[in-house]
Amino acid sequence: MSAPRKFLLIADGTEESRSAAYFAARRARNTGGVVTVLAVVNTEGGFEHWLGVGETMRAEARAAAEEALESLSEDVEEVTETRPEVILKEGELIECLRALLESDTAISILVLGAAVGKDGPGPLVNAVGRGKGLFEDRSIPVTVVPGNLSREDIKALT
Repeated sequence: MSAPRKFLLIADGTEESRSAAYFAARRARNTGGVVTVLAVVNTEGGFEHWLGVGETMRAEARAAAEEALESLSEDVEEVTETRPEVILKEGELIECLRALLESDTAISILVLGAAVGKDGPGPLVNAVGRGKGLFEDRSIPVTVVPGNLSREDIKALT
């Protein structure tokens, strides 16, 4: 028997990621899938230039990523009644995401939350929309969930 398909979420601490989590959790529950939640600590932020301050900044960034990962995992578990797979990486988000998609072939859908403010949907949604090298040898469907969808709207869709 093949492994259940995985819905991949990005835990970035935004409200729109919560909408994406609710959508992914309901889809996974209703289709026999599972949810994987990825958080990335961006180490490209120039931590090395600040000597002792750099380690404090890196630790704070890691703590924020862990908090976002835990919070979204709790949201998913509330719907699916199972703990999602959680992954914490360090590096640049798109590179970590690309590497994860290449290494885990059970991931079959990337679910992203789109911001609804004047600044646009967010950098990852923009990158996917422009086809900016997210997928190399392995492409998967991407579901973009508007951050302003209510839970009732998401229930109707899933």
